[in-house]
Amino acid sequence: MIVAFSVSPLGVGEDVGEYVADAVRVVRESGLPNRTDAMFTSVEGEWDEVMDVVKRAVAAVEARCGRVSLVLKADIRPGVTDGLTSKVETVERYLAGGETPGTPEQPPAAP
Repeated sequence: MIVAFSVSPLGVGEDVGEYVADAVRVVRESGLPNRTDAMFTSVEGEWDEVMDVVKRAVAAVEARCGRVSLVLKADIRPGVTDGLTSKVETVERYLAGGETPGTPEQPPAAP
């Protein structure tokens, strides 16, 4: 499973990078595959281990501010591993012209 999440402190002003860094530190120290971009951190693993990381990341921010906003999106697909890399590689192949996407099936022509 892949979980993309964003944790933000509330009531601390606009500069939240220091708080977000606390959450990202928890994710990186977990040892699970992860990526952080400008909006979300994605982490990949089994349900219980991923949710534990999210919970600890939220707790790290909450410990410093008392109120936290959490946005979470999950791709639950048993049997898939290395989705963080393979999903992006697939899109990159299409962008590079290395694969041609399937075309929608056309209805038969009228007689």
